[in-house]
Amino acid sequence: MPTPPPLTSLRRALPTIIQGGMGVAVSSWRLASAVARRGQLGVVSGTALDLVLARRLEDGDLDGSARRAMAAFPVPAIVERVLKRHLRPGGRAAGVAYTPVPRLSLRPGRAVQELTVLASFVEVWLAKEGHDGPVGINCLEKVQMAMPAAVYGAMLAGVDAVLVGAGIPRHLPHLLDELAANRPTQLPVDVAGDPGGDHVVAIDPPDLLGPDLPALDRPFFLAIVSSEVLAAYLTRDPAIRPDGFVIEGPRAGGHNAPPRGRPVRDERGQPVFGARDQADVDKVAAVGLPFWLAGSLGTPEAVREALAAGATGVQVGTAFALSSDSGLTDELRERLLALLRTGDLEVLTDGDASPTGFPFKVAQLAGTLSDHAVRSARPRLCDLGYLRSPYLKGDGKVGFRCPAEPVAMYVKKGGAEEDTEGRACLCNALSADVGLGQTRPDGREEEALVTLGADLDGAGRLAELYPDGWSADQVLDWLLEPAL
Repeated sequence: MPTPPPLTSLRRALPTIIQGGMGVAVSSWRLASAVARRGQLGVVSGTALDLVLARRLEDGDLDGSARRAMAAFPVPAIVERVLKRHLRPGGRAAGVAYTPVPRLSLRPGRAVQELTVLASFVEVWLAKEGHDGPVGINCLEKVQMAMPAAVYGAMLAGVDAVLVGAGIPRHLPHLLDELAANRPTQLPVDVAGDPGGDHVVAIDPPDLLGPDLPALDRPFFLAIVSSEVLAAYLTRDPAIRPDGFVIEGPRAGGHNAPPRGRPVRDERGQPVFGARDQADVDKVAAVGLPFWLAGSLGTPEAVREALAAGATGVQVGTAFALSSDSGLTDELRERLLALLRTGDLEVLTDGDASPTGFPFKVAQLAGTLSDHAVRSARPRLCDLGYLRSPYLKGDGKVGFRCPAEPVAMYVKKGGAEEDTEGRACLCNALSADVGLGQTRPDGREEEALVTLGADLDGAGRLAELYPDGWSADQVLDWLLEPAL
């Protein structure tokens, strides 16, 4: 049985508050740093960090943050190659497009892995700079092909915790054990049409960075799951057992587990969740591992109730997403806060938007892809591909497809046309949320799509306390003082 990492891997006692991982780069290093400085778990989003670093460099890295972190990376030659390709002193000229980054694949080239490892290192290093608070990285099981390089880069920077959701992360404990020892390793990848196939994405740290690498600390691993059944499954086998859980309810922001049972939608097209979709907290507690509750828990009362129920604490997203420390653009944040103050901000569960097929929480905001007319008017294309799915082609080779790509192309690849209905390009939209949206040849800027939790009570009360907006520090002051 693998030995769990000691609690000192989080630099102190387990935190009461986990700041949720929100991508792309909404959970930025600045937000994670602000939370970690208070001794709570600050979490950076691990989604599309290669794109984030490349585009920050192409925007000039005007405050020098990325290059400051890159100077600490152990292989200067990798840094030089990335800077040569992406850094534009002074930033892009108006109307100039970002340079494409290579898309994920089962056999990523050296340049792809170098950029991903470096980008993850930079984000975690900056989040940890200047303090000893705990910092985690959040990854999606649905983005398997990026995970080994992203997690390894985070470990090189001393990440304290790895959190993985949007699937069943049963292979992560082994991956973390192998990477901590700098051993070449593989992560199994799901391929549609070949569920029993031997498909993997590999990483070889000595080949990538050179020999004589120092042993790394093995981070605390938290599996993000939605039910006590899945928690019990993951604890039965020591080889797949996490060090703890985040138990995420259906009102949490971002991707949600689909409702159990026969799919039913309400009059607004939202998937209907019922009592079966709420985890049995007593049974989760009986598993015997630390756990945090998530989804509609961003209030002091919810923190107290979670602790009373046996939870170690709670994970909170929305209040931090709307804080001045998050990666959201100022323009989007101010529009969301204006609607929140008047009671007009609404978040719906969109059963169609995400190419993953999982329900996805969408803040209703004019001019963004939450408006189905705007979504329909956007030309369909998939040029980033983080949510592409591998599938087995007729010739036995592996191809890639995304329900948000042109319909004819998706159908030609064996996809069902009905799976394309209502799909949004989350990769491009979430990049636009943080000011890193692509500029198209016709001058069109990619539209945003903002995700928040369905319960806005906590955010609404913060808006009353702080009419001009709030910081991550103020969120923590509000949540923790009554609880402690």
